[in-house]
Amino acid sequence: MGAATGQLRRRTRARTPPVVVDVDDDDVRCEACGSGEAGAELMLCDGCDRGYHIFCLRPILPRVPAGDWFCAACRSPSKSSSKSSASSSSPQIINKQPKQFPLIQTKIVDFFKIQRSPDLAEVKKRKRKPSGALVVSKKKKRKLLPFNPSEDPAQRLRQMASLATALTATGAVFSNDLTYVPGMAPRSANRAALESGGMQVLPKEDVETLSLCKRMMEQGEWPPLLVVYDPVEGFTVEADRFIKDLTIITEYVGDVDFLRSREHDDGDSMMTLLSASSKARSLVICPDKRSNIARFINGINNHTPEGRKKQNLKCVRYDVGGECRVLLVANRDIPKGERLYYDYNGSEHEYPTHHFV
Repeated sequence: MGAATGQLRRRTRARTPPVVVDVDDDDVRCEACGSGEAGAELMLCDGCDRGYHIFCLRPILPRVPAGDWFCAACRSPSKSSSKSSASSSSPQIINKQPKQFPLIQTKIVDFFKIQRSPDLAEVKKRKRKPSGALVVSKKKKRKLLPFNPSEDPAQRLRQMASLATALTATGAVFSNDLTYVPGMAPRSANRAALESGGMQVLPKEDVETLSLCKRMMEQGEWPPLLVVYDPVEGFTVEADRFIKDLTIITEYVGDVDFLRSREHDDGDSMMTLLSASSKARSLVICPDKRSNIARFINGINNHTPEGRKKQNLKCVRYDVGGECRVLLVANRDIPKGERLYYDYNGSEHEYPTHHFV
């Protein structure tokens, strides 16, 4: 059973109460476009009361935040520290090119806690089977593929530095695993058997491939991906070399919490981990403090044919050793330079993507 037949789950925020901004005053206008229309998507800065459309911000916001929100001017260092602390719970917006992480090997190795091992090359060699050993059957099983790192060590350093830049700019630290923090959901709550309707099991060979990808990253063999900053989309990810269909791109990771604890959370990157029959047991992944490159892969616009054509990844949840895991996998060949996109919603159109480019 390959990933292609997996149940697609959305990347999602927990449900939040609808926020309506009162724009009855004819003087309320968007500072960017000058229009007072689309009032439901026109929000007021809690510092200066100026208005901004969520789709006029750069990068855009998917929806009006439930909590306090401050414009770029009110978030500037010259403003009072009280405003800065109040805005910390709002979605973080980068309004200019972020400061680049130093392209220094020792700093990058320390940032990602890379551990060199002489055994990795032998592991990868054993993983490959000679072509003569392949048996062709009428129904070929589709297996997941490990990523193929760039051969140039300097290029791998640039790839890692690009992710370090994005993580530093958004105030997160690198983690390549699900994390269980005291006061949030314990690891014992992550039980794939609780999934409503059941969850497909990741085949043993694909589990080995996933483990190989993890080991490669621990030892500096990095996926061929670059995190780039786009003034409209914000941080986004592009292929830095050709990527084959069914290649494991990354696992979606972060802190694991109960969905019920995140009902009023403004984080825009939460992912469903477990959708249980009992909502009290449903889990989400929260990558705002600890995360990897998955956090910066953008979603398609579900509302336009052009947007849907951009999708080149699929998001699939698997039962791995009895626990839920979320993988992002290439669903077609991806040429170098193409940006990566997947469907944030799947079959549940809860995440607003109509302003996505």
